[in-house]
Amino acid sequence: MFPILETERLILRELVEGDALDILKCFSNPEVLRYYGQTPLTNTDQVKQIIRNFSKNFDEKRGIKWGIELKGKKGIIGTIGFQEWSHEHKRAELSYALFPNEWGNGYATEAASKVISYCFKELDLTRIGAVVFIENKASSKLLTNLGFKKEGILRNYMYQNDVSFDTNLYSLITPNPHKITNYNEASQTKGEY
Repeated sequence: MFPILETERLILRELVEGDALDILKCFSNPEVLRYYGQTPLTNTDQVKQIIRNFSKNFDEKRGIKWGIELKGKKGIIGTIGFQEWSHEHKRAELSYALFPNEWGNGYATEAASKVISYCFKELDLTRIGAVVFIENKASSKLLTNLGFKKEGILRNYMYQNDVSFDTNLYSLITPNPHKITNYNEASQTKGEY
């Protein structure tokens, strides 16, 4: 069963085909994709196939992608999840995107904290990684505020609009997964992202 997660202001839920238009608006927006390493989406059929792929990845235990929804308001304001989920090596990579009109409200930090707690406590992961364009200062700040450590630079690692970019590689290692109820309790600082 797909895990539904709740925070003070958010519900993280399974993406459904009814979310296709919202996702298309987000992932066709040049501002959102500027540091995402993805070709812009162009139609809802394409998005519906991606949503089916997310569902398949969850069924095959290769990743989870949640839609981020404000409590009391229908429709998603972004996505968050992880991929490259390795049971054997107890690790996964975090990714997230918010619609631009929701930037600066702390929603990404709130959602990421909940997903991190879930990964460490429920999935028994010991490492969560994140790859971020060097130019993406806001995302780097969010990860650092959540306790992620920069491990190095991956040169020419991602392409955006046929241009290669260097990325920062971050990781977070579990402090003790059996004692965490909410990642914010284990984090030293809270982000503003």
